[in-house]
Amino acid sequence: MSDTARISVVIPCFNAEKYIAAAIRSVLAQDWPDLEIVVVDDGSSDGSAELVRDSFPGVRLVRQENRGVAAARNKGISCARGAWIAFLDADDIWLPGKLQAQMDLLKAIPDARMCYTAWEVWTSSDPIPELEYLDALQRQAGEVNRWSGASGWIYPQLLLDCVVWTSTVLAQRSVFLEVGYFDPALPRGEDYDLWLRASRVTQILRVAAPYALYRMHPSSITKSVPERNYRFLVVNRALSRWGYSSPNGAAAKKSAVNRALAKTWTDLACAHLRVGNSGRARQAALMALRTDPCNPVGWKTLLKILAGSLAGGG
Repeated sequence: MSDTARISVVIPCFNAEKYIAAAIRSVLAQDWPDLEIVVVDDGSSDGSAELVRDSFPGVRLVRQENRGVAAARNKGISCARGAWIAFLDADDIWLPGKLQAQMDLLKAIPDARMCYTAWEVWTSSDPIPELEYLDALQRQAGEVNRWSGASGWIYPQLLLDCVVWTSTVLAQRSVFLEVGYFDPALPRGEDYDLWLRASRVTQILRVAAPYALYRMHPSSITKSVPERNYRFLVVNRALSRWGYSSPNGAAAKKSAVNRALAKTWTDLACAHLRVGNSGRARQAALMALRTDPCNPVGWKTLLKILAGSLAGGG
């Protein structure tokens, strides 16, 4: 692996005028000699594209009609010139040294073609974090046990949860040529689906240190509740194709996968219950119990719905 291989950083952007500059600057602060930044503006109606064009002339700006984040990332991959592709969402931030740490790990295990890092959830609407926050995070970065996670042939672990976060991913272009791009037919879980496919052809390494901030907007709690269980759909599709075993022979336990899948249904049930959609919540809770009859949250949710129905006289 070349120590100066070009890395193309794909940043999908939709109405992120408040945050996009901070995201780009966090890439420019990386200590990698050959970087290409590709911002794909996905039909923004604010000043995102104009800000990128005027303030960052070295950034490649690609504009398209609004087609969703999967299509935007796919466009960025297609336009990128680098042998390596990294992703960063427009409202997230990388910390210094991220790319170098990933390339060092990939160099140590030459047959691996993909790497991600640990990250920190950051609840804030401020464009950039305060120095005190970053200093505190830096002091915790050496606590390897805190930041460790699935690394290597991680297909079995991915069946249990999407342990890879997109804004930390760095992958060789050949991975996408082999397994395909993000599925634009999936409005949610398109990244989970791709990492499952990638885990069939390459080890996926984890840098056990926080090198990115995943912005959780304070208003995120009010986001709409999905009608479909996309996590269940994605995992079920993987199971239909490949079963429970990884290419290296390791396998996930069916009972553990069923528990994880049941949780996706109880999460959906609870989300619908919070917004008053008891009918959809009941359906999701029943699916949880069909998947794992011993799931306690599924039973509690059903009892809560029943109690509410009796109290309401219906």
